[in-house]
Amino acid sequence: MTQQLQGIAASPGLAIAQAVVLKTETYVPVRSSVEQPEEEVRRFQQAVGQAQAEIERIRAATEEKLGAEKAAIFEGHLLILEDPDLIDTVTEQIRQEGVQAEYALHEVSQTFIEALSQLDDEMLRERAADVRDVSGRVLNLLRGVQGGDLSQLTEACIIIAEDLSPSDTAQLNLDAVKGFVTEIGSRTSHSAIMARSLDIPAIVGVGSRIGDIWSGVTVIMDASEGILLVDPSQEELALYQEKKAEYDKRKAELRQWVSRPTLSSDGHRVELAANIGKLEDVQKALDNGAEAIGLFRTEFLYMGRSELPTEDEQFASYKYVLEKMEGKPVVIRTLDIGGDKELPYLDLPKESNPFLGQRALRLCLERPDVFRTQLRALLRASAYGNLKIMFPMVAVVEELEEAKRMLEDEKRQLVASGAPVADTIEVGMMIEVPSAAIAADIFAREVDFFSIGTNDLIQYTMAADRMNETVSYLYQPSHPSILRLIRHVIDSAREQGKWVGVCGEMAGDLTAIPLLLGLGLHEFSMSAGSILPARERIAALSHAEWKTGAQQALKLRSHQDVQAFVQDQLKGEPHHDHSIV
Repeated sequence: MTQQLQGIAASPGLAIAQAVVLKTETYVPVRSSVEQPEEEVRRFQQAVGQAQAEIERIRAATEEKLGAEKAAIFEGHLLILEDPDLIDTVTEQIRQEGVQAEYALHEVSQTFIEALSQLDDEMLRERAADVRDVSGRVLNLLRGVQGGDLSQLTEACIIIAEDLSPSDTAQLNLDAVKGFVTEIGSRTSHSAIMARSLDIPAIVGVGSRIGDIWSGVTVIMDASEGILLVDPSQEELALYQEKKAEYDKRKAELRQWVSRPTLSSDGHRVELAANIGKLEDVQKALDNGAEAIGLFRTEFLYMGRSELPTEDEQFASYKYVLEKMEGKPVVIRTLDIGGDKELPYLDLPKESNPFLGQRALRLCLERPDVFRTQLRALLRASAYGNLKIMFPMVAVVEELEEAKRMLEDEKRQLVASGAPVADTIEVGMMIEVPSAAIAADIFAREVDFFSIGTNDLIQYTMAADRMNETVSYLYQPSHPSILRLIRHVIDSAREQGKWVGVCGEMAGDLTAIPLLLGLGLHEFSMSAGSILPARERIAALSHAEWKTGAQQALKLRSHQDVQAFVQDQLKGEPHHDHSIV
């Protein structure tokens, strides 16, 4: 009889294949004394060195396959092996207590894992998996045990596991592995993020019932819905084979929208742009019909390394993106670090609430040496394309004025030195902080454009950490309070003849798009994979009708009421399965 399991849809897609169950060996070393602690320390240090070499090989292979951003996960793993809090503590325990290296490593790493697992921040909790992955690798090397190499799988299969480490996911043989399902995990876990990069279906967080699955049984995964069917009937197999064919056909149909302009059904033109984080993303954006880069997250140039990138390194990256886009607009956001993104080499003080602390533009203004280097690199690159510079996390007008002053200082010096700099560079800011949204009429006189970062604007307006599962119900993009802020920002910009974009998740939300179109948004910036469904959706909408519809939605009382209203209005639109995004 078919067993149906429900998990979290981590990476969309449909797959049908036999299960390969990865059994996780639970090895708990028994405390045992050693006669020569220094020999044990040497053995531990040797294993750490071997682990570093292995991780470096995986990092290089991942960078070649997925790009530097995804490979940065393994830079983090290498940093764990250099962390004195972990490595020196293990060494000290071996020496002081005269115990075996395996036992000392297990005890110390478990302390780290348990402490990280209890943190409120989901991104920090995910680091427990990194420590588990790295310490497990060293433990296997100490024991002389070979870890499983998933690159050796050759037959079509779906992997079933308690969890997949970043190392496991990076080494998947994609000719054979059609998808994977894990007992634990979330949409933000490393394995989920890498699955989306690899474009393979993934379901995570299925729970303990995953232990009832056995290798060789046929499974169906509908990763767009988070559904796993184990040992399906012939009727179910036939149904999902038909669904998979429709899914593949749907992906192919969307390609017709690649080179079309983004026009509503009544001829209103808007711009669909892509959010990128690494250089490799530019080609994916172009392949999906991006008309611009609406957000280049430059912090990824700073992450996964042991020192700040030089001016020339940054210049080369910005120049590459601008030239690749061949004159299309490229909005580059200045360094947005802090909160959930840390740079160990900056040695920033620990804050009790980093999301409301010294981050993004606040940090850049505090560290002009870091900020001015980036501004020079951006200005030098401006000669090679259509650059727009954007400042993040602006709360008060004084911050914006100081950032603009530094930018003008650097431009003046570069021009005086004879360096080519574009004559006109649009300068904008992100609207993420409610104070900036409310005072948009003031800010609109100071900038050339706004880009609304809805991810942060929603969490700050609703006073709800979007990474905290207990308050995740308050992450409501269509709440009337959010829509009213967005309307005020767009209206304020329009009065000054300025344009407005959205670069948060809301821009690619097929339910939110009609409202944003009706409110008068100029630019929608999203992940590359969301562009074609968004263009198709906009082509079916009347801008004039949704101007009225958006005003009606603003008068409703809740997020749920707005969602129901939009769905009701969309009933006349031809139905498409948009689950591939």
